[in-house]
Amino acid sequence: MLARLMRWMLLAESALGAALGYWLVSSNDWSLWTVPLLAALLPFAAVLPGHLAATLLSRARNEPAALWWRALAGETWATILVFVLRQPWSRHAPTLSGERGNPARVAVLLVHGYMCNHRIWDEMAAVLRRQGHTVLAIDLEPVFAPIDDYAPLIEAAVQALCAHTGQAQVALVGHSMGGLAIRAWMRAHGTERVARVLTLGTPHVGTKLAQASSTPNGRQMRWHSTWLAELATSEAAQSYRLIHVALTPQDNIVFPQRAQVLDGVTPTVFEGLGHVQLALDPGVAQWVQDHLADITPTP
Repeated sequence: MLARLMRWMLLAESALGAALGYWLVSSNDWSLWTVPLLAALLPFAAVLPGHLAATLLSRARNEPAALWWRALAGETWATILVFVLRQPWSRHAPTLSGERGNPARVAVLLVHGYMCNHRIWDEMAAVLRRQGHTVLAIDLEPVFAPIDDYAPLIEAAVQALCAHTGQAQVALVGHSMGGLAIRAWMRAHGTERVARVLTLGTPHVGTKLAQASSTPNGRQMRWHSTWLAELATSEAAQSYRLIHVALTPQDNIVFPQRAQVLDGVTPTVFEGLGHVQLALDPGVAQWVQDHLADITPTP
């Protein structure tokens, strides 16, 4: 669903670029190359205004400017890579496809965030598979559903991983809203099958960027939302002992950045990265590997 929506958006932007190029050629005597050039470039350029506005709005003034500039550069490329070059071109739902990793490595479920699909995990999944993990990256759809509605999808994926590998537990890695979806799933289905949970850039206490959101899941991620407060109140204490949190002070989507913590959970801070970069960065991938390396799978 999301990939199809993104493809239509890119097509519309390309058509708009071609129309603009045709107008420039016909009324201003520009070269005919203007038409295909603008048709090709506008889909890339269209993602930048919102990205730059969010980056400016989210900047924490007490953080080093050099790290903000570094994150701006890296996140700009990450945004183009994920939202233009990857996610729109996903045509099939992810499956295990007969894959079975090293039985000595815990199986891993990757859960993406808001307005994303499983393609954001391309780097992470490849790294974990090379380490011998059986990996499944799922799609959370409908795109704009309440977060609790994703719990059955995660439950089905956990069941599939356990059946496929013969392991009794899995590790779950969530990016952004994906971390909240995992917490909602644990609230609904318990923690018996959870070996570990790692969250990357998750708005555990909400983000101010979502204040204007009108979608059900967007409203739930507002800063100090009622849903987030109820989620925290309803969680069992032992669930937090399973969770490890990674955040970046340069997060351009989830802010205030350093506030995104859980009671009793000390976060790991990655400097100079943007929000999408947390799912792509080799250093973050190594952090995930390190947290999975000491898990002994249970049959």
